[in-house]
Amino acid sequence: MEAYKMNYTVTLPSYSVGTDCYKEIPWVTRHFGKKAVVVGGKTAMEKAKPELLKALEGTDVEILDFIWYGGNSTYENTEALKNNPTVQAADMVFGVGGGRAVDTCKVFCDQLDKPLFTFPTIASNCAACTAISVIYNADDTFREYYYPKTPATHVFINMKIIAEAPEKLLWAGIGDALSKECEVLLATRGKDLFHTPLMGAQLSRACTTPLVECGKKALEDCRNGVASYELQQVALDIIVSTGLVSNMTSGGDAYYYNSSLAHCVYYGATMIHRAASHLHGEIVSFGVLCLLTYDGQLEERDRLMQFNKSVGLPICLADMDLKPEDLPVMVKKASSVLEWTCVPYTMDGDRFIKAILDCDACGQKLK
Repeated sequence: MEAYKMNYTVTLPSYSVGTDCYKEIPWVTRHFGKKAVVVGGKTAMEKAKPELLKALEGTDVEILDFIWYGGNSTYENTEALKNNPTVQAADMVFGVGGGRAVDTCKVFCDQLDKPLFTFPTIASNCAACTAISVIYNADDTFREYYYPKTPATHVFINMKIIAEAPEKLLWAGIGDALSKECEVLLATRGKDLFHTPLMGAQLSRACTTPLVECGKKALEDCRNGVASYELQQVALDIIVSTGLVSNMTSGGDAYYYNSSLAHCVYYGATMIHRAASHLHGEIVSFGVLCLLTYDGQLEERDRLMQFNKSVGLPICLADMDLKPEDLPVMVKKASSVLEWTCVPYTMDGDRFIKAILDCDACGQKLK
């Protein structure tokens, strides 16, 4: 790509982290107005509301209302919020909660041109940092991706709230984040990268180590509601590191290096009803092992398989209620998604099935 001929803007969110980080809100938002509306999930707002009100007491930042986002990131919900008089009257939006709540806020803020500040209440994904929203139909089926012009302006990561969130969501977030480094480095291998995706690829190298070194302790601390150093490192990895990589390696029609074969396994698994109860990041973590097997990185595969075992993430098909006879259907679906092409070589479906079976056999030996 002749990058010197391109004109483009890269906007990356800044962030605050800590058990008292909400106290930074008045300073961070000082140039964006005084009137804020909080939009988010019901449980998330219930958790964040006392901390927000305490942090803003005696300041000139006014919260006009706390509004439920609607329960899903659909265009119906974004339209309702766009037309809400309180949302329209606000100078800025505080998006509180998980991925779907934040994704909803990103859409209507983009369309209303309102500054968005995100307040993730769980460390399960990087939605708070990314310039992409996953949009669903009203029946909860996937509809499309929506690409706002910018991510959130700033992210507030309150570790007290993160520590009180369900451990299972952090567990799935670790599984999903494990894919970032291996997928991005596979997708960019052999490419002549210009500055932005090159930065993204290099930053991806910081994504795996904190998860492996701190993940088990972070899960224990989340289980006990402790905002520890290890939990903070893992939360920052899941929310910030992978989010920044995503913003730098996703270039719309120009380039896409943000994911690869681990997510192919996930998309394939969506075709098998037995696997429907398993979380996205849970399945992706097994996809990481399959990617490494297919690519011949067996030493790294074995290292991460040991980590998966130590925290209860999948190491074989049965862990996700999948069977070897499901693989032809899974790989047919996998070969139809964009991620199938995000590799430095021509993919072979039969060889991919063999890699999954080899990975499964290796995992069974560890049981």
